[in-house]
Amino acid sequence: MPERRPDQRVVFAVPGALDTPTGGYAYDRRMMAELGWRGWAVQHVALSGQFPAPDAEALATSYRQLAALPDGVPILVDGLALGAMPEIGRHLRPTQPLVALVHHPLALESGLTAARAESLRRSEQAALASVRGVIVTSAATARLIVSDYGVPAERVTIARPGSDRVPLAQDRSDRRDGVLRLLSVGAVVPRKGFDVLVAALATLADLPWRLTIAGDLTRDRNTASKIEADIARHGLGERIALLGAVSPQRLAALYAEADIFVLASRFEGYGMAYAEAVAHGLPVIGSNAGAIPDTVPQHAGLLVAPGDVPAFAQALRSVIGDQDLRQRLAAAARAAAPQFPTWRQSAASFARTLETL
Repeated sequence: MPERRPDQRVVFAVPGALDTPTGGYAYDRRMMAELGWRGWAVQHVALSGQFPAPDAEALATSYRQLAALPDGVPILVDGLALGAMPEIGRHLRPTQPLVALVHHPLALESGLTAARAESLRRSEQAALASVRGVIVTSAATARLIVSDYGVPAERVTIARPGSDRVPLAQDRSDRRDGVLRLLSVGAVVPRKGFDVLVAALATLADLPWRLTIAGDLTRDRNTASKIEADIARHGLGERIALLGAVSPQRLAALYAEADIFVLASRFEGYGMAYAEAVAHGLPVIGSNAGAIPDTVPQHAGLLVAPGDVPAFAQALRSVIGDQDLRQRLAAAARAAAPQFPTWRQSAASFARTLETL
């Protein structure tokens, strides 16, 4: 383990519970651990769980929490909170270096009204104007931060999520029951496109498949209820399992048991579930929104326009129905998996930004 220097200190300010089961929180947790391994003294500050829509009291309390932190220590604020703190620059002292960690712009969350999206965009733009550096998880998000939010390119660092080396999924085309196991991973919120996935699968009743969806059902209960209703309406209750959030051990087992990874996201700032699927050597069916084409290697999956049910259904039919295609996509995923950065490599990029402060 590298030796710790006295100046290697950083504060991670993250809204809500740090163990929230999403890719963004998983990234935060892992980066904190990796920085600790590199010799950094990492302090976690828990901000209000109301973000990105805090009331006045929660916002004022969060400003006070950050302003009370010591001088000279970089304060890294997760974008889920930072984007809703437009006056953060006024509350912090010049001696408190502020860094933004942007997983994806808040205004690009699905299901927002045009007015709400514009309000979030203005708020996030104001907050980003106060930071000394911005860490993003993909080149696609970096381009958005520079072009749409006016952040100078030299202030932006890309620290892609790392990938653990995991056992590769095995070809199970000779399953005795002949049924292919589809896996989808993500919190059940509008942006993940589970409505598109269910609608597409409803047209493929003639094919042998079963789908497992692993993801938090409590983040947006209206969306979760709608997906449950869609499954029932299409008569797919025996073929689609909604597991809710699962443990890391259970999730690893689901990846190992799967034949195909499917996720119809409307936007991703990186797409950690896609990367995890590739790391397991799974063929991928997804959308080409945001950073997904950067995350999924070209020959490891079929990507279609977000929200396009017929196109998604055709991609599903092609991969489910064509064993040779499935094997080619899986082979490309297995070949690409070792090229993904490790978490140690990602943390090195992350640390370099903090060291410049």
